[in-house]
This record gives sequence, C-alpha cells and structure tokens, in this order.
Amino acid sequence: MGKGEFLGELEQLVLLTVVRLGHEAYGMNIRRELSARTKREVAIGAVYSALDRMERKGFLTSASTAAIAERGGRSRRCFKATRSGHAALSHSLEVIDALRGDLTFIPRTKTR
Repeated sequence: MGKGEFLGELEQLVLLTVVRLGHEAYGMNIRRELSARTKREVAIGAVYSALDRMERKGFLTSASTAAIAERGGRSRRCFKATRSGHAALSHSLEVIDALRGDLTFIPRTKTR
C-alpha cells in the first residue's frame, strides 16, 4: 500500500462505524455511535473531515437522501464503504493484529 492508502486512527474508527451503521451512516449518527463506543467526545467537524478525506481517497462514497421533514426539508448525506475502503480497513486491522502478535500484556477481549 502507498502512503495515502493507510488509515489514520480516526479514519479507521470512522470507517468501522460507517460499516457498522450500514444505511444509517450519516454524519451525526456516525458521531453519536463513535462517541458511545469509544467513550470519548468526537467533534462533528472531525468526523466530516475524516469522511471527506476518505471519500477523496476512494474508500467511501456518499449520496444525499430525499428531503426529511424533521430536518426542515433538508436531506442527509449518507456514506457507504467501497471495495477499496473494505480492503484498507481489513489491511489496517491485519497490521494491528500482526503488531500485537502474542503480546500478553494487551489482552484480547471482546466487548459489547
């Protein structure tokens, strides 16, 4: 992978969240889910910066929904991971697993 093809920490978290949310992956929902799962506040501007950056890299696509009454007739911009996005995410997670190796002081736990 080239330099621009690696995911930064926030990009990795945002991309994981987009995949997790599926068709409900829009800015504010991504921010809420990310904040809840990481237990830290994430600025909406940081989320949109990461989304825009990954869209430019070809890891995401976006489309606007129809107008939504509860949003004053405004649409939502929904995001979807591309094949390249899935590959970048998979590679990123493989690198983390390889670096972790058999380290015993970092337990592998599953959280829900």
